[in-house]
Amino acid sequence: MVNVADVETDPAGGNGRAGSTDRRTRHAVVVGGSIAALLTARTLSAHADRVTVVERDRLPEGPEPRAGVPQSRHTHVLLEGGRRALEELLPGIVAELREHGAPRVGMPRDLAQWQNGRFYRRTPSTVHLLTGTRPVLEWLIRRRVLADRRITLLEGTEVVGLMGDAARVRGVRLRERGTRGRLDVRSMTADLVVDASGRATHASDWLAGIGAEPAHEETLDTGLAYATRLYRAPESIEGTDCPGYYFIPGRGEPHGAVALPIEDGRYLVTLSGLRGSEPPSDEAAFTEFAALLPHPVLHDWLLKAQPESAAHTFRATANVRRRYDLPGRRPAGFLAVGDALCAFNPVYGQGMAVAALGALALRDALADPRRTPTTRRVQRAVLGAARQAWDIAAGADRELPGATGNAARTRAMDRPGAWYVARVVDRAPGDPVVGAAFRAACALTAPVSGLFAPRVARAVLFGPPLPAPADPPRRPETV
Repeated sequence: MVNVADVETDPAGGNGRAGSTDRRTRHAVVVGGSIAALLTARTLSAHADRVTVVERDRLPEGPEPRAGVPQSRHTHVLLEGGRRALEELLPGIVAELREHGAPRVGMPRDLAQWQNGRFYRRTPSTVHLLTGTRPVLEWLIRRRVLADRRITLLEGTEVVGLMGDAARVRGVRLRERGTRGRLDVRSMTADLVVDASGRATHASDWLAGIGAEPAHEETLDTGLAYATRLYRAPESIEGTDCPGYYFIPGRGEPHGAVALPIEDGRYLVTLSGLRGSEPPSDEAAFTEFAALLPHPVLHDWLLKAQPESAAHTFRATANVRRRYDLPGRRPAGFLAVGDALCAFNPVYGQGMAVAALGALALRDALADPRRTPTTRRVQRAVLGAARQAWDIAAGADRELPGATGNAARTRAMDRPGAWYVARVVDRAPGDPVVGAAFRAACALTAPVSGLFAPRVARAVLFGPPLPAPADPPRRPETV
């Protein structure tokens, strides 16, 4: 049995042993109650006598939005790569999602998808999305994970620091949320601490507090903001059977939108805009904003649909990657996962999938019989699971006007790849072969290298863009 606690320090910093076969881990602490946190706890329970999940909020009993996730009311999708990883971690979870009403939407057959001035042909689907709400998915995962007696949830409690030193983390310092006195802080020893506290992580302060170095942060921010509202779909829209709409912002088009079915026959509609073109939270202005989209089809849909909620806004959409894999004075026994490690522009729908893929990478790194799972090696494996999603999100966002941050500049070595991907995007709407390869990469079911397969490369390099509709296809193609 692999032991993730028998850590020996290394002069390089953060490269101590995180595994051994002679003694089981006594205790692991996971900071946060997110999807990434829960899946990490599930993974660690195979190597620990006990795992404690520390969450600053009180978690709901059922499938309801939780206070610590302001974006939980917005549109979420589970990409196919994430669905496969989640099913591997929690067998049967996809069937549970479907039983609780999560729709399965095929791409491109089930979407009117607009990108770069054209709609995609609605050819047979090559990937599928699960489009149920995030609270339902979180609830099902939480219910499954917390049923394990080795995993304990500590609610209403926040981590205020780490125990240990720059060589090794030995636990966390806690206090009940809402208290502020020094006497309110208590200690909890642990052999491994995992930061899964999300975008708002305080890990830099925690590490500095024990004399260690924080991770170098790569940031890329387009200023994108979005607003979401819940709708009951029109009873019928003459001449179409399209169950979803997707407008992707790009060069020359700052506005985007997505309308997807969720549980109970309802829809979530999210409108987005880049810096300077942010969507409003005012309910009447929400519909007016949709008229700015490059085609009126979704605006017309909204005029006929029945709103069932107010409009909720969200603006924390920067891409942020924390490079714990790079050399530095960092302790053994400390890992970061989920958004605390790598957070993406939500417009690409990658977060939940990468949380599952990261937990799968953690599982495999800890169980690898060929290599000792040092802290740095395990951290690199988890970060590696997010690399393709980062390359896709950051690569696309660098091309958008007004992008800022230390990762916003396109390096000379990246320009040939960016040129090639731009040609892929131009050909994907009309060419089913190019489109299938592009969707597989974006859905995280195939490596980006699939875009360079001979049949795809011939079409990208030597063929002109095939015809694609200027208006949304009313019916799917039968071929």
